[in-house]
Amino acid sequence: MPTYWDYLKVDELLDLQQPVSVGPEHDEMLFIVIHQVYELWFKETLHELDHLKRLLIANHTPPALHTLKRILTIMKTLVAQIDVLETMTPLNFLSFRDRLESGSGFQSWQFRELEFVLGLKDAAAMERYPDGSTGRARLMRRYREPTLWDAFLQYLAENGYRVSDDLTERDVTQPVTPSPSTQRILIDVYRSNPTVAQVCERLVDLDEGLQEWRYRHVKMVQRTIGTRGGTGGSSGAEYLARTLMRPAFPDLWAIRTEL
Repeated sequence: MPTYWDYLKVDELLDLQQPVSVGPEHDEMLFIVIHQVYELWFKETLHELDHLKRLLIANHTPPALHTLKRILTIMKTLVAQIDVLETMTPLNFLSFRDRLESGSGFQSWQFRELEFVLGLKDAAAMERYPDGSTGRARLMRRYREPTLWDAFLQYLAENGYRVSDDLTERDVTQPVTPSPSTQRILIDVYRSNPTVAQVCERLVDLDEGLQEWRYRHVKMVQRTIGTRGGTGGSSGAEYLARTLMRPAFPDLWAIRTEL
């Protein structure tokens, strides 16, 4: 029987925090731990989103709602971790920032995967990863596969709503765009089908949760490095700010004035 230590591979896990600054600088350990934990949560979120897609396609509403609740709880944890990062002052971060060289959270292919699954696809994002790399391969697979929104459209069809063929057969490599026909269906859902409307509301919560994380991330970066360029060749907070207020599910927002 494996022990707790063996089952979780704790020895290997605790050996993964390797500061590179001279000393090393005290706060570099916090920076590494927080970002490694982020990557673990991204991994779990992708695992849950894939499960959610299957549940929606199979029209299994109760477990889909349960899975959405879990994802939303993880999102709250992701946001809460920023509070810990913000205990690091600008001087604390600058003491080891140069050691990151080209390393940047901008390069997290798991977060890009998460965006792709939610329908926020951008072919240019794949070009940041070398041919043959794990990140490039994973993103290419996500780029070519249907999104969570596509699974939701199938879910609507399974519940008797007439989703147009141009939506169910759309080019899934393209970003999700507003659809007047889908919006008419959603208005009907909200007015007459409380069970399906619950799923809609949890998707709105997910979209809002992602935007909240983006906002807190932008403010944390501004607080820490101001207007400096970001590591990894990004424009720092300026780039992050451009990603705000970009909904993953625009139809669910567009109908608010019609309800």
